[in-house]
Amino acid sequence: MNLRNVVILLAIVMAGVAVYRMVVNRTAAPTASVSVVVPELLGDAQAGKALFDANCAECHGTNASGTNAGPPLVHKIYEPNHHGDMAFLLAAKQGVRAHHWPFGDMPPVPGVSEQDVGRIVAYVRTLQKANGIF
Repeated sequence: MNLRNVVILLAIVMAGVAVYRMVVNRTAAPTASVSVVVPELLGDAQAGKALFDANCAECHGTNASGTNAGPPLVHKIYEPNHHGDMAFLLAAKQGVRAHHWPFGDMPPVPGVSEQDVGRIVAYVRTLQKANGIF
């Protein structure tokens, strides 16, 4: 291999590393836990808190703040424009393959209905909004 080819190969590798870093920084995994402001909860959000506590908090933490077992849902990655309400329903029904975080795959959540998930989503969205995530 001549010097010209080595330089070209090195430039390609460096460009690949730069692109990789940009992608990783843009989609960086949430930290294990975040601080969450909890607003007054009304209606479906209030009912959703009880359902969240019973079905989700073990992994996603008190007030969706995250744990070492699951990511915080009060995080920009889970904003409505990136993870719509249907994503939460599908996650509960089918589970989710790990893609944003290093916690491993999320298994399906047995025993929660679509209506339950709707209330859980109302709770999570209320928390997100109170914490500047819309």
